[in-house]
Amino acid sequence: MKYSVAHFQTTFAEQWQADIFAQALCDIGFDTIDGSDAYIPTTQLDLPALQSLVAQTEGVSLLSVEECPDENWNAVWESEHPVEQLPMGVVIVPHCAFGAGHHETTGMLIDALMERDWTGCRVLDNGCGTGVLGIFAAKRGAEHVLAIDIDDKSVENTRENATRNNVTIEAQQGTLEALADDIPSAGFFDLILSNIHRNILLSQLPLYARLTKEVWLSGFYEDDAPALIAAAKEVGLHLTRQDTRNNWCMIILNR
Repeated sequence: MKYSVAHFQTTFAEQWQADIFAQALCDIGFDTIDGSDAYIPTTQLDLPALQSLVAQTEGVSLLSVEECPDENWNAVWESEHPVEQLPMGVVIVPHCAFGAGHHETTGMLIDALMERDWTGCRVLDNGCGTGVLGIFAAKRGAEHVLAIDIDDKSVENTRENATRNNVTIEAQQGTLEALADDIPSAGFFDLILSNIHRNILLSQLPLYARLTKEVWLSGFYEDDAPALIAAAKEVGLHLTRQDTRNNWCMIILNR
C-alpha cells in the first residue's frame, strides 16, 4: 500500500491543543503520527480537507505533502519505536495519535488502579484511546469493562490491545452522552476513568455524577484542578485525592 506523508510545523501553547489536532488528523484518515509528520494511505488523502484543517487550527503550518516509497509504514513506525512493557506485563501497541501508557496523565491513573483490587466491579474507560486504562482495570479484577471512544480507530486499537493482553473488554464507538441514555439505573458503574481534556471533563461532570459513585479524571494541568473540583462539588462529587506529576494532574471524586 502506498502512503503519503504530511510534514507540519507546530507551535502549540498546550499539549491538549496538539492532542486535538492529532485527533482531527485521524478523523480525516491519517493512521500514523510521528512527531511533526503524519502518514496516510495515498488513496485516502484529501488534500483540500487537510489544507482546510490546517487553516482552521492555530499554531499549525503545512510544510509539504509527498508520497512515500511503497512500504508498510505502520510496520516501519513500530520497528523504529520499541514498545515498552508496562506493569503486570501489559504491552500496548498504539495506533495513530494515541499513547502507549507512558504519559504522566495515564501513568498516574495506572498507578492508582494498581493500588486496589477491582474484583467484581463495573468500569467505564471513557475516551479509551488505546484501551490501556480499561486493560489495567480488567487485569486488576474488574468483572466488566466497557471502553468507549468517538473514534473508530481507537475502538479497533482497544480490541487489539485487549486481545494482546489476554483480557476481555467491550469496546464501542460512541459518546458518553449517547451511552447514558441506555444506562438502566443511576450509579451503574463502580468506576469511570476519563483521561481527556479539561473542557470535556467539565461538560460531562453531571453525567459522571449520575452514572457512577467514583470517577477518576486526568488529562489536564494542575492549574485546571480548582475549576474541576468546584464544578464537581456542584453536582455532588467530592474530591478524595489529587496527584500531580510534571504539572499534569489527576483527581479522584466520590459521590
